[in-house]
Amino acid sequence: MTKSALVVADAGPLIHLDELAALDVLSDYEAILVPNAVRLEVRRHRPLALQQADIKLIRQAPLPASARINALAALYTLHHGEREALTLCFNHNINLLITDDTAARLAAKNLNISAHGTLGLLIRAVRQRLRTPSEVLALLAAIPQQTSLHIRPSLLSDVIFQVRTEWENEL
Repeated sequence: MTKSALVVADAGPLIHLDELAALDVLSDYEAILVPNAVRLEVRRHRPLALQQADIKLIRQAPLPASARINALAALYTLHHGEREALTLCFNHNINLLITDDTAARLAAKNLNISAHGTLGLLIRAVRQRLRTPSEVLALLAAIPQQTSLHIRPSLLSDVIFQVRTEWENEL
């Protein structure tokens, strides 16, 4: 399996995937850069998530934010972890941020950085053959009971329908 590029992580997906025992869906990334503020947040909520052997998490010291990042942080009311994550993406030309935060996604879009959250990472796991469609459907169904992810029930239903439809022949 070829490793995908570097990505930068916000706390949400690391926490939520750990709650689902599914951090392995990140295993095909070359490395996941974890800003210090994000690491502290994950350590507070799910400390073992930072000690996964099958994914390469690289701790990153905070970098000074540019005027553009500071302006977006104020506009979208971003927390320290989101600001540090966007700064890492922006300063190192990394074009993928994993985040579940809507404001961080909007700020990333403003910077031409792609953003994917827990749901997208689970769908990607099927496409990358890291998990079967059935496994991903079970994880999606477990989100309301097993995770702290705040998600509209209708969105979750739509994603479950998408997975069932796209991979109906493999179920």
